[in-house]
Amino acid sequence: MRTHVKRVKPLWIAVIFFGLLFMLLLFFRLGFFHKDTSFVLLGNKLISEKESWMNILQKDKKIGYSLRRFAPEENGFSIFESTYMRINIMGMVQDIYIHTNGILNSDFSLASFQFNLRSSMFNFKANGKVEGNKLAITAGEQKYEILLEDNLYLISGILDAAWASGLEQNLTKTFFVFDPASMGLRPVRITMHGSESMEVMGYKQNADKLTIDFMGSSMTAWIGEDGCVVAEEGFMGIKLVRVSKDEALKDLDIPIDQDIAEIFSVVSNVSIKQRDKINLLKLRISGINDSLSLSGGRQSLVDGILTINKEKIPKIIGIYEDSKEIYFRPTPFVQSDHPEIKSKVNEIVLPNDPPLTKAQKIMHWIYENIQKRPVLSVPNALETLRNRMGDCNEHSVLMAAMARAAGIPAQIETGLVYMKDRFYYHAWNVIYLGDWVTVDALMGQMPADVTHIRFIRGEPDRQIDLIKVIGKVEIKILEQS
Repeated sequence: MRTHVKRVKPLWIAVIFFGLLFMLLLFFRLGFFHKDTSFVLLGNKLISEKESWMNILQKDKKIGYSLRRFAPEENGFSIFESTYMRINIMGMVQDIYIHTNGILNSDFSLASFQFNLRSSMFNFKANGKVEGNKLAITAGEQKYEILLEDNLYLISGILDAAWASGLEQNLTKTFFVFDPASMGLRPVRITMHGSESMEVMGYKQNADKLTIDFMGSSMTAWIGEDGCVVAEEGFMGIKLVRVSKDEALKDLDIPIDQDIAEIFSVVSNVSIKQRDKINLLKLRISGINDSLSLSGGRQSLVDGILTINKEKIPKIIGIYEDSKEIYFRPTPFVQSDHPEIKSKVNEIVLPNDPPLTKAQKIMHWIYENIQKRPVLSVPNALETLRNRMGDCNEHSVLMAAMARAAGIPAQIETGLVYMKDRFYYHAWNVIYLGDWVTVDALMGQMPADVTHIRFIRGEPDRQIDLIKVIGKVEIKILEQS
């Protein structure tokens, strides 16, 4: 099988950060959670109208600002947040705008929301409303209904609720946060650590410190004496610091020289030449945890040494056992049963084509017809087919959907891939052809070269698990042959 590595630019390898960044922005600016209402009943603190501006910093360099307004209304409260960020991923500078409007009930529970995230390449809109025990969500052309066991709260609203109710020092509460990628819930822990003295806009004041633990990573927030958040810091080295309006709005045209993808890439100790010719890669890896899928299939992890052997494509492919049935099924973002996807697959393959031939035809069609372009979104196979563009995320969800539609079990893998003396975060596929075989539709590889290091296998929502290890992984190559 011919590979096309030389035609792939590093930009398209690293753009999984667009998808991951999207999920983090969506989570922290739109995220909402379930919790018993007793936690947020107001204490003796009066909630008044307030407005705050914050600078957004990446390694102490300004990359944007955030405006937040919170106001009492007749039957509850309103929240408005507007965020601007300028980020650089592999030399591609993107201006990102995020707007959130939320209407809250008197106990801070969510009544409705509107959300918009846009850049020069993408515009994502979502709105939702609580109707009885359901949250009705519209995102693009898709509509969802989420059953609610308890009231629902915006993440931004919990900070106001915690401050108003007087969350006890060293008390930890666990919440289940809505994850827009899986349309499900994930646990989050919030802990109050007491008061600290800190300088805010040139003045000393006491601020309550809270930590938010999510997926193995932690974010810290400080709430000032007036109930406004005065600082946040955490994921990907991003900090928010309260400033005046004038301070927030100045210096927005400064070129961004920090490359997020490069900052969190993993440096290789040696160069790898002709990686498509290598059949074995052995390396020492650290900074990982037990939740990753490092062992299995072509990968073997023993005492911190990871060995990757390029797999061979089976010559005889039998009937799939029942255990593989789950990998045929459609999911919200891998719509293998949608008429448009099935119709396109039927144009690409013939009914009597062997599974390997079908997989090869589908991979080549995606490689040749999907424009390699970063997209800041939740990866979606149907929209990728319609828009004919996307990065590694979009290539992998479309490959999974089309393979499943053709009767081939398929999953998505996420991890690292080598490019120009570094390992960058990337997504590709694995399909079942009598055994699991890796496929990289963005690079046109089957099997994928052995510099593809799998961390996660599953649906697109699993990608957010990467925040447990991003910035922590170290690699030392021991052998390549």
